[in-house]
Amino acid sequence: MINIIKGAQRELDDAFEYYESQLPGLGNDFFEEFEKATQRIIQFPDAWHPFSPNTRRCQFNRFPYGILYYVEKTTITILAVAHMHRDPNYWQGRSRKLIK
Repeated sequence: MINIIKGAQRELDDAFEYYESQLPGLGNDFFEEFEKATQRIIQFPDAWHPFSPNTRRCQFNRFPYGILYYVEKTTITILAVAHMHRDPNYWQGRSRKLIK
């Protein structure tokens, strides 16, 4: 099961809107990259680069974004859909209490 916290969903939506405003259809391409990265995480949750003691990061192939997530039992929680050229630690204040 995938759980995406509100802040990460907002980042996904904002990036989609930005790319779509740059070129019609590019937002859809961005979302497809998100879906592909999510599927890679589901298939191999421990395969991606550890970003902190409890989180990992799976990068997109085409866009400069990565999914920051952690795994707890059977749930993968997405904490951030982060642009890789911005402050890499901005999301760390997101508490597990924000999940749901």
